[in-house]
Amino acid sequence: MKSDTPIFTNDAIVLGILLGTLAIIFYSTKVKTFSKFFKVVPPILLCFFIPGLLSSFNVISAAESQLDETASRFLLPCCLVFFTLGIDFQSIKKLGSKALFVFLIGALGVMAGGPLGLMVGKTIDPGFLNRNGEEVWRGLATIAGSWTGGNANQLALKEIFQPAPNVFAQTSVIDVLFSELWLGLLLYFVGKATILDKKMKADATVIDEIRIKVETDGIKQKNPDFQDLTILMAVGFGITAFSHLLADTIAPFIETNYPALKAYSLASKSFWIVTIASSTGLVLSTTRARQLEALGATKFGTLFLYILITTIGMQLHIFDAFSNPTLLIVGLVWILTHAVFTLVAAWLVKAPFFFTAVGSQANVGGVASASVVAAAFHPSLAPIGVLLAILGNAIGTYCGYITGLIMQWIAN
Repeated sequence: MKSDTPIFTNDAIVLGILLGTLAIIFYSTKVKTFSKFFKVVPPILLCFFIPGLLSSFNVISAAESQLDETASRFLLPCCLVFFTLGIDFQSIKKLGSKALFVFLIGALGVMAGGPLGLMVGKTIDPGFLNRNGEEVWRGLATIAGSWTGGNANQLALKEIFQPAPNVFAQTSVIDVLFSELWLGLLLYFVGKATILDKKMKADATVIDEIRIKVETDGIKQKNPDFQDLTILMAVGFGITAFSHLLADTIAPFIETNYPALKAYSLASKSFWIVTIASSTGLVLSTTRARQLEALGATKFGTLFLYILITTIGMQLHIFDAFSNPTLLIVGLVWILTHAVFTLVAAWLVKAPFFFTAVGSQANVGGVASASVVAAAFHPSLAPIGVLLAILGNAIGTYCGYITGLIMQWIAN
């Protein structure tokens, strides 16, 4: 056996290893012994990097596996459908204009911060964007999706922009590093929220009113039976099939008749699959189909997402992840720009620090981080973080795509 030949090449075995990895990670999060560890190291980081380590040491290999392609083609679109299906625009409106304003300006800060960081990095080190012939902007574009929506949006953009595996590994490090540092800083200031609100002359009493509205209007979960689960899977994978059907027609048509649009990824089947699946989920969220959320649509979407993350992790070459240090400067400029936009927005409308912290994490951190920050103010406020983060899931792919195109223009 050659030294670079992986130990396991059978996809059934590899899938078992990946699912076993997920089970161990999330079981460990509930063990008291590891509680301090997971306060520092987020589980999602392990879901990326443990498969990466297994691949780096030739235990498994993405090159010998079809799991990544299978997951991206089938699980990712279904995951996007399940995440957008449960969006309740009426409840989001009840959060008030201040919360939505801070959240949207924060997203704009991400869209501005990425290109700005890219320009700063290019000025300091002009060669960092095309080291070893690889286009680094493609990996950075995936961060734009992650920081305006979440991991599902990040992986959707990975399918659209197709960064090289080691570029994606490098940018994933930047993503996790700066998002977690920012999360820690926000949690620190939660304890000083009263002081900050006084300085900002913000009225924090509105938070209690919003909490009551959100809690009374939420969808009650039910224990789904076999028929319910069949319907849920039929909707998710049915829309996935519909997305593939349209993409198989639209992408070749554009490539043949409008080749200039290839520069904007509009001739990519992946682009249309992701866009159609997300948009269809958003449309269905305004119909009775939204009640499928009560059957566990988001839970299944999360499961599919983490399976996808482990298959992506297989492609990461961990030892190459820190080979482009200029990315650290890009990440720092990026997160600081987002912070400035968010804080200025909160100052303009006199929004309480709660909206600043939760709105920011709904962008940069996603559902888990936004709900953690909201719950840090009061456990019953966690649903507000979830609502804003779900809105991020809805817009993240579109915001990230636009940001990616701007980065492509700067890089070239």
